Amino acid sequence: MKKNKSVYIGLSADALHHGHMKLLEKGRQFGDITVGLFTDKAIATFKRLPYLNYDQRKKIILNFKGVKKVVPQNDHDYSINLKKIRPDIMIHGDDWKLGYQSKFRRNCIKVLKSYGGKLIEVPYTKGVTSSAFVEELNQIAITPDIRRSTIKRLIQTGQLVRIIETHNPLSAIIAETTHIDKGGIKFGFDGFWSSSLTDSTSLGKPDNESVTYSQRLSMVDNIFDVTSKPLIFDGDTGGQIEHLDAKIKSMERLGISAVIFEDKTGFKQNSLFKNTSNQKQEDKIKFSNKIKVAKKAQRSNDFMVISRIESFILGKSLSDAFNRAQAYIDAGTDGIMIHSKSNTPAEIFSFSKKFKKTYPNIPLICVPSTYNQVKEKDLINEGFNIVIYANHMLRAAYPAMRKVALQILKSSRSKEANKYLYPIKEILTLIPGAK
Repeated sequence: MKKNKSVYIGLSADALHHGHMKLLEKGRQFGDITVGLFTDKAIATFKRLPYLNYDQRKKIILNFKGVKKVVPQNDHDYSINLKKIRPDIMIHGDDWKLGYQSKFRRNCIKVLKSYGGKLIEVPYTKGVTSSAFVEELNQIAITPDIRRSTIKRLIQTGQLVRIIETHNPLSAIIAETTHIDKGGIKFGFDGFWSSSLTDSTSLGKPDNESVTYSQRLSMVDNIFDVTSKPLIFDGDTGGQIEHLDAKIKSMERLGISAVIFEDKTGFKQNSLFKNTSNQKQEDKIKFSNKIKVAKKAQRSNDFMVISRIESFILGKSLSDAFNRAQAYIDAGTDGIMIHSKSNTPAEIFSFSKKFKKTYPNIPLICVPSTYNQVKEKDLINEGFNIVIYANHMLRAAYPAMRKVALQILKSSRSKEANKYLYPIKEILTLIPGAK
């Protein structure tokens, strides 16, 4: 085959290895290479967000010999780009003949055949995968800057960002390593929620801001020691406005991605109590000023200050909630969390419909603790960008521990409790360096 053909190669290029080099070397044998570089959004649909963003990866790929052009690959199906570019040759590893990628292979062959293009498959390089490299890299090279930027990047992909509460390092490890596979697509949690409720409860204290920021940030630091995913911090009311500058800077230094402040004032009580008659909502002008102070304190463009609106919690109207959202956005908030203790999502959906018509690009967050029948697909359809499962890890641990304690008391020994227990050797496999 003569040289100077047009060659198309699809790559993620998050962690380049010799398998990728083989593809590029093969491409150089035939002509000029166009790399279809998977966008962050495309990658996030089938595995975790790439370590490097699209522009960073593009700069690297353009420096390889033989690569003449890099174009966005917006879908895992390469055939979409093949129809547009019509290369003489497409090069891919032969590992896509089986499994969920086989349908993409069939699509590519069909398109290539339609105009006389050719598919060349390079033998898969065994023992090496980008995913494995990235997982290892995240564990040893994650920095506060990289971690902090992740939530904003995830929102930009357009996928629903799935966050779960973690109240200690072990619960965070479980959240980070738990995933399921659906048709070759990996589903897991995108990050952690540091909840004031579960932090306080795990320390045996009431959820009324009696646990200090220093105590809570110390636990976040411990979580970050053994994980790589981003974290959103429950900032309660934010406390005194004079202390916000130091609090924001401490969160940024650790690598926290976002803080959520609620627009209540006075003695703090949990929003999910039935009786909220003694809870008061902050004046929206005063709360807007708090947002301004918090935004002024931050040093990184990646850090987010999100406003939590308590109007529905306190029995107020949709109009009140929306007016507050407008004020907080004018003050510079990076996102809106609309809270509700209703047993259906009707009121938060009424808010999201009105909100997204006016602010389609402002992130919207929900916490479906009481309206837990709602499906994530419905949240996506209603315009939500982040869903927070805010207290489930601690709530799961409590009944399990109580059941075991009662069983030991009843049996006067621990043998009967074995049926409730996870084998210690399997627990140890979760801990880095314990194997």
